Amino acid sequence: MNIAYFLKTKGEVAYLFEDFTLRQGLEKMRNHGYTAIPVLSADNKYIGTISEGDFLWYLVDDQKEELHKINIKSIEDVKIKDVLKKGKNPSVRITANMDEMLIRAMDQNFIPVVDDRDYFIGIITRSDIMRYINSRLSNADIKYGALQG
Repeated sequence: MNIAYFLKTKGEVAYLFEDFTLRQGLEKMRNHGYTAIPVLSADNKYIGTISEGDFLWYLVDDQKEELHKINIKSIEDVKIKDVLKKGKNPSVRITANMDEMLIRAMDQNFIPVVDDRDYFIGIITRSDIMRYINSRLSNADIKYGALQG
């Protein structure tokens, strides 16, 4: 099965650029209701995924002495790239197979998809992969049941 069938294209999903501020990142995640979001370089290459937990731990670890004084203005100078943990939610190429997608979906809510030049082209969600597996299992049950009946 070609994974492009499941692709939510870049135009359909929210993402951040690494030079966005922490405030911009938090606002975008809140507006879209996401708990994690892809991060791109200025030239649209996928560089990682940032989550609510990454923001929280940045504030707790790096601002612990001033945590009680933090307001939204105080995080306007912090860039996403300063918070991002590289290597989290690795991407797959558009040529990946469904077996690889299933393995990734066990640990990731979504799988970022890149082209052969590492340009971000979209995501495939865990729920889409689960629907595909469920349909395959349902079809297998029907076929197996027909043979038994």
